[in-house]
Amino acid sequence: MVREIRSVQDMEALAREWGFLPFFKNDIPGFSIEEHTPPELWYDSESGDWAPWDWKGPVARMKTTVYGKFFRKKAGFVSAEWLPDFANFRRDGYDFDARFDDELASFKDKEIVDAVERHGSLQTGQLKRLCGYGGKDGKKGFETVMTRLQMQTYLCIQDFDYATDRHGNAYGWGIARYAAPESILGRDAVTAAYSRSPEESFRRMEEHLQKLLPHATEKQIVKMLSL
Repeated sequence: MVREIRSVQDMEALAREWGFLPFFKNDIPGFSIEEHTPPELWYDSESGDWAPWDWKGPVARMKTTVYGKFFRKKAGFVSAEWLPDFANFRRDGYDFDARFDDELASFKDKEIVDAVERHGSLQTGQLKRLCGYGGKDGKKGFETVMTRLQMQTYLCIQDFDYATDRHGNAYGWGIARYAAPESILGRDAVTAAYSRSPEESFRRMEEHLQKLLPHATEKQIVKMLSL
């Protein structure tokens, strides 16, 4: 399974075809954007472009996939086709409110989810300010909460916002803008597998990845899919 990623379109096509596409190299050889992108595209010293990094936002905007820290607390894409089973398994059948009501989610988690829900989407800095993170007297543990909520699929990265110069040209590192997958793909699409048990959703994904990655061990696939 060798395919080069040389454009936004290549990245989106591979993520959609495979259903699951981690950004970084991991325990499963060949199962990452990093390994399928030619080294010379990672940084162009003449233009200053970091191609794969800059392609994440445009791929996310296509709404054929969602992007976030989904794989062992590291970033990657899950296709719209496979997100329902992925969310059903990772959420263990719980909507966030039900998880909180059963005391399986913290108040810190809830205030983040509620803030994003109220506003539709929020940049990292906006979310920190609204929920009281940062500064000498601010709350701690923002990244831990955000990673957990992405791993559980309650939040994802909708896009990346960039600063612009006086000519309107974007520059610098993109600032993550967070949203619920439901606000991107629609609630019905995200929860389409709720009629299945989380275990059934897991089996479906495991079988798919075993076919896609015949060189991967069962342990590696279970580790990739699990929280």
